[in-house]
Amino acid sequence: MEGVNDGRLRDLRDRRLALSKGGGARKLEAIRATGRGTARDRIAMLLDEGSFIELDAFVTHRTSDHGMHLHPSAGDGVVAGHGTIDGRRVYCFSQDFSVHGGSMGEMHARKIAKVVEMAERARSPLVGIWDGGGQRAHDGIAALGGTGELLDRMVQCSGRIPMLSLVLGPVVGVSALAASLADFTVLGEEHGQLFLSSPLETPEVASGEVDAAGLGGASLHASRSGVACLVAEDEDDAFAIAADLLSFLPDHNDAQPPVEATADPNDRLTPELEGIVPDNPNKPYDMTDVIRSVVDDGRFVELFGGYAENIVIGFARLGGRSVGVVGNQPKVLAGCLDIDASVKAARFIRTCDAFNIPLVTVEDVPGFLPGVVQEWGGIIRHGAKLLFAYAEATVPKLTLVTRKAYGGAYLAMSCKHLASDYNVAWPTAELAVMGAEGAVNIIHRREIAAAEEGQQEAVRQSLIAEYKAKFGDPYVAARNGWLDDVIEPSESRLRLIRALDVLASKREWTPPRKHGNIPL
Repeated sequence: MEGVNDGRLRDLRDRRLALSKGGGARKLEAIRATGRGTARDRIAMLLDEGSFIELDAFVTHRTSDHGMHLHPSAGDGVVAGHGTIDGRRVYCFSQDFSVHGGSMGEMHARKIAKVVEMAERARSPLVGIWDGGGQRAHDGIAALGGTGELLDRMVQCSGRIPMLSLVLGPVVGVSALAASLADFTVLGEEHGQLFLSSPLETPEVASGEVDAAGLGGASLHASRSGVACLVAEDEDDAFAIAADLLSFLPDHNDAQPPVEATADPNDRLTPELEGIVPDNPNKPYDMTDVIRSVVDDGRFVELFGGYAENIVIGFARLGGRSVGVVGNQPKVLAGCLDIDASVKAARFIRTCDAFNIPLVTVEDVPGFLPGVVQEWGGIIRHGAKLLFAYAEATVPKLTLVTRKAYGGAYLAMSCKHLASDYNVAWPTAELAVMGAEGAVNIIHRREIAAAEEGQQEAVRQSLIAEYKAKFGDPYVAARNGWLDDVIEPSESRLRLIRALDVLASKREWTPPRKHGNIPL
């Protein structure tokens, strides 16, 4: 005769078996047939094998309390818990599209909020896998209440623990806002979509002017909206990206980033940089070539590569230490700073500062992009965000000027006057209010105009040469202490690593305040 305990054990096994089936075998297979993984498939691919500990597996939709009738399902459409990635503890959740379309009801949202709160208390990174159709209409206002709690928890975690969002299906409404609160948002190329308003309610989609992918697909968010920091080729690639990003980040804001051993010598010279800057000051070159020559093993993980391409940001390592790299890109808009570039770099700088990642700035900037569109769009306010982010950052700040550093853009790009720790320049660098040609045209316009006919250009060129001799080399700034040194390009890696070693113990005290008022 079966005992009471035996019956309860059998009931537990039956319940756990039901959990693994989500919304039913037919729905799970339909999801797999589209090339997407199920919620549990994805958790298994993200985490080290056998490391997942599930939480709140038996949470269900509260049909008896409020809202329209909806068949309850254990887990309520989201799988949550913790495990390890490359041996590091992380908290995670994965929305289950097979249960109510992955929609976020009250208990669904509260379940995620609980995991977010646990991650903050444990001071461990959080990875969210998003694949759901927004807030559950059946729950009414209760769904919004639960989602509000989730949003509050995520905001409280911001800057305290690293948060990653992997968007591997359509995510609509406030869920899209929640996904974008993460420090890094990665979209799957084929299925990842983010919409604040449902495509069904968007007039351009209804009229056929644009399809769902054109409204909120991965390529759109990687190139135009700037929401996606990276686009994953498939789900395996998305999980590899998550692991890679976490390898540069600490577990929490009071910890130091991991140090990774490298066979790349710290004293390696970079002679390939000797001739990388063209003699013609208006000729472009690729700043990523400079970055890859300097960093460990030539490995640079660029973020937002298709958005605001006139500035380059990403992670690398110097002497095994994680660094955040910001560089002007001379081959796009001559490296000028515009609205999108300023915002892109400012957010990344603040992310690095929050997680104790030193900043390396590689500078070649002729100024802020002029024009009516930029001025009307608020380039003053957006450019100030970049300046504010650099000035506010307390991590080690290193700057290498390769060619131009003009005007307000020079000041905004981690100059010595904003308490940058180590600033050096190549002999090809020029730090000035503006280029020699523009300066001469303003300062000596009357003298040029008064020159004899046919001699004006010769006078102009003579004055340009005089201006360059007086202001157009880095030694002027070095004599005033605004550069710590003028170095040979081949010494770039060596010098930056030495400075980083010295600055590893940097601590900066600031007067107490609630927070600064960045010009958002």
